[in-house]
Amino acid sequence: MKYLFSGAAASLAMLAAMPAVAQDQDAVETAADAAEQQGFAPDTVYDDNWISIGFGVALGPSYDGSDDYVLSPAPLVQGKVAGVGISPRPAGLALDFIPDRSDGPNIAFGPSVRLRNDRADQIKDEVVKLAGKLDRAVELGVATGISFPKVLNPYDSLSLNLDARWDVAGAHDGMVIEPGVTYFTPLSRGTAASLSIGAEFVDDNYADYYYSVSPQQNLDSGLPEFSAKGGLNSVGTNLLLAFDLDGDLQNGGLAIVAVGGYSRLVGDAKDTPYTSIRGSADQFFGALGIGYTF
Repeated sequence: MKYLFSGAAASLAMLAAMPAVAQDQDAVETAADAAEQQGFAPDTVYDDNWISIGFGVALGPSYDGSDDYVLSPAPLVQGKVAGVGISPRPAGLALDFIPDRSDGPNIAFGPSVRLRNDRADQIKDEVVKLAGKLDRAVELGVATGISFPKVLNPYDSLSLNLDARWDVAGAHDGMVIEPGVTYFTPLSRGTAASLSIGAEFVDDNYADYYYSVSPQQNLDSGLPEFSAKGGLNSVGTNLLLAFDLDGDLQNGGLAIVAVGGYSRLVGDAKDTPYTSIRGSADQFFGALGIGYTF
């Protein structure tokens, strides 16, 4: 999914590092059109082609299920070029090839890609490290969604999205499905907020790769053997606040973004020894960054 105005667009620098986060770009242009119709903005940076670039620092778990936290970069590229929407994803991006409408719901559909580094690096737990590093996964698939503008005021939006991806790099060799919902609204001319709720479903191949403890891993680490199955993997929520540095969200420029999030691992993602013995099912996330829209 997608957001609106430069503050929210820049904020996706942070969201790009978060799991199970809905992202909404159609709402950017939809809200700009609504603002123009209300006489709030004669024109905006989002009237035609536009790009947001940004960078931030995120603090999150060392791996899914870890109770050790590490810093990581959170880059962003988002926008619309030649009618093609570009939306960030966690360590990836999605494209939208369906033209936007200014007078009703907007549909999004296009390819999605993500690089998954879970337990490929930054393993802080010495016991988990003994179980061995995992390969990086490259997940390719599709992203689709729908955005409804003017839900509670002329400038807000409610967005639903669904990503489905498959590993093509021979790591987990599985499938991931991520549904989500996001509500975005400006709080003033220069500030905006969004609340996202999402979930992650995985298949047996994914669960076995990341959560099972094989006999060899049992010998190497001392963790008990465990056989994981797929299903609902996690649920979570994130709150985002964006502050435009010149006090006007409509004209692009620089914006500062703060994000806080929480997710809960469930099923075998919670029961695996990597989580239940060495980590925690409660996963927290925080990020701070800056972006520029033009």
